[in-house]
Amino acid sequence: MRSRVTMVLAVVAVLLGGVLLVPAAYARLAGDDGGEGGAGGGSSVAAPAPTPPPPPTLAAGPVSVNFKGEFFSWALMDRATGEISGSKNMASTSSTESMIKAWIVSDYLRELGDKKPSDALLKAASRAIRDSDDTAANKVWAATGGSYRVYPNGQPNPVIKRAISICGLTDTKRGNVSGYEGWWSFTRMSPRDAVRLGDCIADGRAAGPTWTKWVLTEMSKVRGSVSDQHATYGGGKWGIVDGLPASIKAQGPVSIKNGWTPLMYDGNWHVNCLAVTDKWSLAVMMRYPQKSGLSYGAKVCASVASQLVTPQPGAALKVPQQPVGKL
Repeated sequence: MRSRVTMVLAVVAVLLGGVLLVPAAYARLAGDDGGEGGAGGGSSVAAPAPTPPPPPTLAAGPVSVNFKGEFFSWALMDRATGEISGSKNMASTSSTESMIKAWIVSDYLRELGDKKPSDALLKAASRAIRDSDDTAANKVWAATGGSYRVYPNGQPNPVIKRAISICGLTDTKRGNVSGYEGWWSFTRMSPRDAVRLGDCIADGRAAGPTWTKWVLTEMSKVRGSVSDQHATYGGGKWGIVDGLPASIKAQGPVSIKNGWTPLMYDGNWHVNCLAVTDKWSLAVMMRYPQKSGLSYGAKVCASVASQLVTPQPGAALKVPQQPVGKL
């Protein structure tokens, strides 16, 4: 009896085990691993999420400007790589005009180090950048060792020589207009050197660790329009910044310093635009007939900037194509 009962219980256990094993095995065969049921023979693959576009920036690219004048050149530096691209004549020079004020202020403050300038000189430094004030710039120029004397052998003023040395400029030289050779405004600079200067200001070499943020902030607060012009100062918030989309401006401050003067000796406007961010440095320099007005140069600077924006506003979002089917 006892052996018979044991045998019966063993048979029952085998039968019950089989009943429990079959659904589990069926589930595995059917692909029931947490996905949808395998009645169709497999599971579908979800479509890949669209790849978000990179944040807009400025990058090397073709620029087409219907320019009517004596000189037009531009350069763009990728500050991450140091690579400079631009027009074929980006090493050619023109007078800097007020664009050089950003260096004059930076040079003065770097020389101070941790010392604080007088309130009057700090105010002058601010006005030299924000309002492109010539009188204020002259005060800072004198304080940093600048003068209007002509140095022998074509040498530039020590203030400009420091820019060449510290910022690694290769094309910059003393002005070549007779009687004005020692003037800061007549310093000859190329767009290639101008973007190097912008990079030099942004990375701290120009103004030093104590004052770099201050200089960049002042450059981001340049004020006044093309029409706001006076004898010794004027509005300088125009040009490259007008060609940048809001999506680039929203990434952080854009620091700028333009230079502009209608010069009687050649009958041209000399207009320069410089802008720098943590990603790039862009410069546009030109000379064109005075009859075209300052707004003409401002629009050319804006046009160059807008053509270098990537991706271009409204560009289609590219979605990677991957097959979707059954496993």
